[in-house]
Amino acid sequence: MGFTVAIVGRPNVGKSTLFNRLLVQRKAIVDDVSGVTRDRQYGVSDWNGKNYNVIDTGGFVHGSEDVFEKEIAKQVLIAVEEADAILFMVDAGTGITHLDEEMANVLRKSIKPVFLTVNKVDNNDRMLDATEFYSMGFDNVYFIASASGSGTGELLDAVVALIPEERNDDGENDELPKFAIIGQPNVGKSSLLNALVGKERTIVSDIAGTTRDTIHTHYNLFQKEFILIDTAGIRRKARVHEDLEFYSVIRAIKAVDEADVCLLLIDAEKGMTAQDLNIFSLAVKKGKGVLLLVNKWDLVKKETNTAKEYEDELKKRLAPFNDVPVVFISALEKTRIFKGMETALEVFENRKKKVSTSKLNDVMLKAVQMHHAPVVRGHAIKIKFVTQLPTVVPSFAFFCNFPDDVKTPYRNYLENQLRKNFDFSGVPVRLYFRKK
Repeated sequence: MGFTVAIVGRPNVGKSTLFNRLLVQRKAIVDDVSGVTRDRQYGVSDWNGKNYNVIDTGGFVHGSEDVFEKEIAKQVLIAVEEADAILFMVDAGTGITHLDEEMANVLRKSIKPVFLTVNKVDNNDRMLDATEFYSMGFDNVYFIASASGSGTGELLDAVVALIPEERNDDGENDELPKFAIIGQPNVGKSSLLNALVGKERTIVSDIAGTTRDTIHTHYNLFQKEFILIDTAGIRRKARVHEDLEFYSVIRAIKAVDEADVCLLLIDAEKGMTAQDLNIFSLAVKKGKGVLLLVNKWDLVKKETNTAKEYEDELKKRLAPFNDVPVVFISALEKTRIFKGMETALEVFENRKKKVSTSKLNDVMLKAVQMHHAPVVRGHAIKIKFVTQLPTVVPSFAFFCNFPDDVKTPYRNYLENQLRKNFDFSGVPVRLYFRKK
């Protein structure tokens, strides 16, 4: 399961600024006015080679009679329950407030590790004032300035020290494949699960968001055996108002972490939306196999090349990583759903695929000879040797004389050659260039 870090705190202490710094992008809106973060932001970050999920909780809702009781308390409790570590942010400029004390009382009851993160410590005077936060009684206290990044390195070192090392041995391959059914609310995820197992395993409803939790189902029919994970729909963040739905989003992201292959369901009538692309990108960034299932295909008017044109349009939207299988299904009429599972098993095998070093060099060095890397600053880039790394996600090391000078177009060429010769359909492939 993925490691999840939640950033909690009263309004306007700099939670979103820290969130943006951890993700190295301006994803959350930042303003000096309290209560700007109304919806909950989530993303994936890494430090010292370890990946983890980050959740930025909002806090202030305009018109609430009691800011802490009605909103912050709910979100803190959900974050405490679902996250693996809590960053409790306070503001050195204003000192300890009654809201900080209220939140501290909630967090002291948790068995999860809490890192008291004192923000806006950007000079010596602030550092002196910030020592009062030791009186709150937390073991882990860190002084940072999230706007400049000062002190965040020490904080992250302590957080990622809690993340267990990933096992790269082959022991996990003995386990059953895990397929997460992901997608927006109301695209037919629960209907697909029920159609596959032949019974009402989950509640099915036309109301979006019926499934609140992830549900694991052991599938063992027709000589096929795997675990199906049905997730609550990942809704566009602007629409994640309800706290229960925020809870579902965390669970869905964790289900992606747990899965080997993500079955991304999209609505045939609506097509590939921006949120579908976000979900796809999330799965790819986490190195999961991906299969696109176009559901409700029975409702689409068809002509001779409708499926081909639809698939071409989908892959255009997915570029540059568009080597993804597409299966057109109807969960309601059970059309091609078993074809979808067979394809998912193929993607699972592709993700486990190991190519021998001799075969890899035989094929890839010929590809390099056919199309040499462009000359950079008068240097001819020479790739001498290729090997597959012992990682869960298919990764390849190319040893060459100037690894930093290999540009994206040539990386893409090498990746395409790998895909063309060794069939990594549906699987993200990672390329690394190292000094020979």
